[in-house]
Amino acid sequence: MPYLRRIAIGFGLLATLTLVGVAGFALMEGLSPFEAFYLTMVTLTTVGYGDVVPHTVAGKVWAILIAFGGAGLFFYALGLVSEVVLSETFPNLFGRRQMEARIGKLRDHYIICGYGRIGKHICHLIAQEIPFVVIDQNPEAISELEKEGYLFLQGDATSEEVLLRAGIERARGVVTVLPSDADNVYITLTARSLNPRIFILARADDERVLKRLRQAGANRVFSPYLIGARRMALAILRPAVTDFLELTTAEVNLELQLEEVRLQPHSPLVGQDLISSRIREISGAIVLAVKKLGGEMVFNPPPSYRLEAGDVLIVLGERKGLSRLEELASQGLQK
Repeated sequence: MPYLRRIAIGFGLLATLTLVGVAGFALMEGLSPFEAFYLTMVTLTTVGYGDVVPHTVAGKVWAILIAFGGAGLFFYALGLVSEVVLSETFPNLFGRRQMEARIGKLRDHYIICGYGRIGKHICHLIAQEIPFVVIDQNPEAISELEKEGYLFLQGDATSEEVLLRAGIERARGVVTVLPSDADNVYITLTARSLNPRIFILARADDERVLKRLRQAGANRVFSPYLIGARRMALAILRPAVTDFLELTTAEVNLELQLEEVRLQPHSPLVGQDLISSRIREISGAIVLAVKKLGGEMVFNPPPSYRLEAGDVLIVLGERKGLSRLEELASQGLQK
């Protein structure tokens, strides 16, 4: 805005000087308004063609004053315009190119399609743990993304070209949370065709679209309205359970949280049962469930449950203890 104000003042003064020059040449030299304007502009720009010149002493003095006062002001105004163009265009141009270069180096990242209310919260929650790039075409959303420092592409997320620029062939997953169910279905179909192995998480406002999204290739489909309604109903029917669930969210409790920990093949935990593994003693975490490599979920596993490579432990505990458990589960990767 300071630039625009300076430009307005500069061109305002230049316009005023031009009008004064036209009036002076018209009165002193007896020129028509057009000829007076032509002579004024020739004088201001220091071109001096010589086809129209002042003949009276007063006109010549007037031309000198206009030349000294106006030429500098004219080029000052042009300089301001050039400064604004260069300061706005080149940083954006080079900045976007650098950003696309960084996006081109991403691997196993997530692509967030849509930076609305849901997209913003998703980015905020995963920003510290997972690399991602956001696709949106709303100028206001782009401005917010720039302020947050997130990687982004300005464009239509339903475009195959834009998805390819976002690195969908190298990405781990796509999260499509556009307000249009039709767009989310189309993105799901396109993403699945471009990368058959990619994980797709989709939003559906209309419950009838849930099945269509799964048929289109979405691995998980969520309806914000349905989830919100279930959570509110749970708060009515099971308030203590709701309080417990809220304790496991980062917004309420920065220490206690739910986490998933995958057992690597060379982890010392592999082959042990839950009692001999001493998970509770080492980390203080409670194993609530185990997701087997084949997808089977074992809820509240018994103490005799034998841990296997590839098992994903769903655990509840404090952040420090969970960090120790993750190190133990992935110890084989460090050897």
